Amino acid sequence: MSDLYFRLDTGDGMSDDEILAGILAALRQEPRIGAGFTPARLALDGTGTLTLAGEVASVAAKKRALEIAARPTEVRGVIDRLRLAPATAMNDAEILAHLQKFFLAEPAFRGFAIRSAPIGPAPGAADYATVLADPDDPRGRIDIEVREGVVILNGAVPGLVSQRLAGVMAWWVPGVRDVVNGLAPDPPERDAPIRIEEAVRIVLDRDPHVDDGQIRIGVRYRTVRLTGLVRSAAERDMAEADAWCVLGVDDVINEIETAP
Repeated sequence: MSDLYFRLDTGDGMSDDEILAGILAALRQEPRIGAGFTPARLALDGTGTLTLAGEVASVAAKKRALEIAARPTEVRGVIDRLRLAPATAMNDAEILAHLQKFFLAEPAFRGFAIRSAPIGPAPGAADYATVLADPDDPRGRIDIEVREGVVILNGAVPGLVSQRLAGVMAWWVPGVRDVVNGLAPDPPERDAPIRIEEAVRIVLDRDPHVDDGQIRIGVRYRTVRLTGLVRSAAERDMAEADAWCVLGVDDVINEIETAP
């Protein structure tokens, strides 16, 4: 992650209230989160588990917030209850309809079994009543749930790139507030910067709002660096947002230039 923002110095013998006050101050100093951020819940229990709940403006802000929350040595784990402010108000049925359309039209998911759970109370095990695609010998399986704006993906896919692409496509639905990507690469695949780079390239290629022909991608550890040229500042920002949405990306350095 970037060293731009300070690391909390908790020292010895600090109370929970002091630790939480330090975390909140750090969150408010992060430009992507903002000085006005007020969490719905910020609590540290006796096991060192921190719960962070609230609303942020972007996936980048969400990832920054979770990184900041995990910095103090007293924090052993973070329960993520952050949600995005939706770009467009949508109910769960509308979100699900968009997801069904996206996944059925995506060439990378051709030959997959795709199912969705009914809207309403959380389903029981394997309660995916709507079968969208059911090939005889599926290359993978994607099961979709939508609960209060949160998209939950489960199933098995043939690699990390498929897993990441599905997650980003879920983030593209403007009413989505969070994505829980439980898709499992089958067989298991070891992650590496080249896998992240491949996923970012495919995501940018799929985004109809980004012309990625002159965008270069570099990945070091889990930091993505974007360089090259696009037509507008809006396109530049969209490319960065896409990279942030890729599972496993912890930071994005956007050095794309815009055409004069």
